[in-house]
Amino acid sequence: MLTVDFDRLGLQPGDRVLDMGAGGGRHTFEAYRRGADVIAFDLDADELETIREWTAAMAETGEAPVGASADVKQGDALALPFADGEFDRIIAAEVLEHIPADIQAIEELVRVLRPGGTLVATVPRWFPEVVCWKLSEEYHNNPGGHIRIFTEEELRDKITKAGLTFDGKDYKHGLHSPYWWLKCAVGVRNDDHVLPKTYHKLLVWEIMKNPKALQLASKVVDPVIGKSMALYFHKPL
Repeated sequence: MLTVDFDRLGLQPGDRVLDMGAGGGRHTFEAYRRGADVIAFDLDADELETIREWTAAMAETGEAPVGASADVKQGDALALPFADGEFDRIIAAEVLEHIPADIQAIEELVRVLRPGGTLVATVPRWFPEVVCWKLSEEYHNNPGGHIRIFTEEELRDKITKAGLTFDGKDYKHGLHSPYWWLKCAVGVRNDDHVLPKTYHKLLVWEIMKNPKALQLASKVVDPVIGKSMALYFHKPL
């Protein structure tokens, strides 16, 4: 499921896009479908190889328009191997909460964004994340896991101080918060427990079918308990 609103980001065919901390590649794939020249950037070589394979398959099946391109790049978020102002759009989805030197990572993102370009940063929302941390040490206390819980004000302040202008916010995945609360309550690795296992079927239904009933439910719960918050910015000319 997408956390980023690509229309709000302003993505246009031909835009140079950086998906920083691309993970499984969900936002890379969508940017590619929309005709972007997208780079999936991550520290995990295995994830990047999977993205490379999937984007190649998309090209073969015609899922991406002519002129679009997708590539991968492995590296460190604290020293991005790109030129100043290289990208029109930057996505940093669910990654800053993992990076100890988050300010340095933000400064690098701002550096490689062109003047007039846009950036979206998404992180777990404060209240749903606090509940998870309270219920389970295992949820966050593992190598490469979440090391901080952002408030909206903190994240906005760090990014605006780095030189960007705040444009707005959004909340996503409200139906996912109760699932993670259940997982944390019964054990995050306890995949056979009846409560999260049953709730997971609801999420699969949402992802695969996106029925009207769950669309309406999301509109109600996203502003209240959305699992993720997305903050949108632009770089002044």
